Amino acid sequence: MPIDFTPTAYQRRLQRIAREFANESLAPRVPAADEHADPQQAFQSVKGAYAEAYKLGFATGFIPKRYGGGGITNLDLQIVAEEIAAVDPGFATILLVNGLALMPLVWFGTERQKQKWLNMATSDPRGEFLAGWTVSEAAGAPGGTANYDHPAPWPVGIALTAAHDPKNGEYVLNGRKFWPCNAGGWDLQGAPVNVCIVRTAPEKGGVDGLSAIIVPRGTPGVRYEAPISKIGHRICQNNDIVFKNCRVPEENAFAIGYGDLVIARAFTWSAPVAAIAAVGVARSAYEYVLQWAKTYTAGGETPIMAHQAVGYGLADVAMKIEACRAFSWKAAHYLDCNESQGHAICAMSKVFCTETLFGAVFEAMKVMGVNALDRRHPVERYLREAAVFPLYDAGNKGMQMRKIWAVMQHPAFDPRAFAALSPTPFDKSWEGPPEAVAGRVIPAE
Repeated sequence: MPIDFTPTAYQRRLQRIAREFANESLAPRVPAADEHADPQQAFQSVKGAYAEAYKLGFATGFIPKRYGGGGITNLDLQIVAEEIAAVDPGFATILLVNGLALMPLVWFGTERQKQKWLNMATSDPRGEFLAGWTVSEAAGAPGGTANYDHPAPWPVGIALTAAHDPKNGEYVLNGRKFWPCNAGGWDLQGAPVNVCIVRTAPEKGGVDGLSAIIVPRGTPGVRYEAPISKIGHRICQNNDIVFKNCRVPEENAFAIGYGDLVIARAFTWSAPVAAIAAVGVARSAYEYVLQWAKTYTAGGETPIMAHQAVGYGLADVAMKIEACRAFSWKAAHYLDCNESQGHAICAMSKVFCTETLFGAVFEAMKVMGVNALDRRHPVERYLREAAVFPLYDAGNKGMQMRKIWAVMQHPAFDPRAFAALSPTPFDKSWEGPPEAVAGRVIPAE
């Protein structure tokens, strides 16, 4: 079993370029952007850094080469994402949400759609192209996007409707989205492409009634409200969007009736990315506090690193970072070996790493004591950023845990598949809690 954690020459080059970009171009912009009271202006303030990242291939590198992308592997993406997230995970989110929006086209779109929209994404000479992943909606009663595959009809789960108008060859969208990233674009008039999950069959549950549709910039009937102000990831834009009789050509729709699998696969793809982003943030907190502990004496004669309690505490943080990096890499490698299908192990990496590393950042802060609260030090920001991961990036814990549960409860599940890198297929028969699959035939093999 040849296991080798040595980066290839190509991966070392990727890491060097990403690290130089993050430290030299992004880092000087982060403090002011994070402090900005207006989230839209914070987002706009990193537009120049984004254009540079785009030209380096970081915004579309995951798209296949035949559509103008870099064709990098999921493991390669881990190398880049850690370096950028170590400086600012909100900025990394701006870049990587392009993947959440565009990879579903790679997996589910027609060849005509791929040629049109993916080539547009990879050929912007100004480097300003954004794609919005427009899925999440405001909490409601009923409601709750995390329950997108619930068997109940509209409005449970996804409530944005798309009524087919065959006479005019259009879908008519009505409803609201809340939390989507990048969707408002740099000027809050819309991203060039918004990939929306919609309810095309309101009378059906989430497993059968959802679809995906592309809403281009400039489409009438869409209004972008002021972005959400958050405790962390302040640089990325999260939108409140209103659709009122928004008409979109039917040729922009794809995965009709399979929007549930679009969501599941997209958040599977992004789960190891969220996990490695959490590694980047924890790494930054650990390195800063380690250096502090080696120089700060707390009024004593020697630096506090000489004390066993401090050394043990930071050793525990270092162990958690290394373990989570290995888990993130393993999940990404599993995706590369199984055609981006790894719904359970990728969800595991996201949940485990993001929750573990939130605790690790707080442990590092305890070494600094009250000084960690001083905003002249960056560690309070690292804690704010770490708090976001379990709740937001790559779907919340409930959404990801339900995927793990669905895979594990299936009669065909092999608990040794993860160690063996064997496929763990995921389709409608594997999906959702028991009540969601009741009445459907689940194959034994």
